[in-house]
Amino acid sequence: MPSFDIVSKTDLNEVENALNNVRREIETRYDFKGSNCSIERSESVLTILADDDLKLKQMHELLQGHMTRRNVDAAVLEYKTVEQAAGQSVRQQVVVREGLDKELAKKLVKLIKGSKIKVQVAIQGDELRVTGKKRDELQQVIAFCKEQDTDMPLQYINFRD
Repeated sequence: MPSFDIVSKTDLNEVENALNNVRREIETRYDFKGSNCSIERSESVLTILADDDLKLKQMHELLQGHMTRRNVDAAVLEYKTVEQAAGQSVRQQVVVREGLDKELAKKLVKLIKGSKIKVQVAIQGDELRVTGKKRDELQQVIAFCKEQDTDMPLQYINFRD
């Protein structure tokens, strides 16, 4: 029986490349001269350190722009609350989300089953396995999922006939 997987993966190498581009632009931009702004990555958590809220907002725009240029969807970034750091500087944690969380997986299963397309959907860890009798049904599911408004970018892999 034909099947495919619905996943949400982020290429961390491309995230690192985008961060390097952001760092390079921070070093060369005139409005960041003399400021103590930086962005660091440890695993899937980014730490943004900025002098004030205005520079933090500019760094958000830089980060999202460079992520988009590197073909990484900016929707994978989850911004945590802004914390006060030493002096007037501010710090913010940004989590790079990977994989389908349980709530989103359950929501997708419910939506696919509610669409009346004759397929079986199973949650397997942080991915969904969709199995159907015909290839056309699976293509309908892919089109249906693309229409849905999910807060995570979805990829469709392992399409087997």
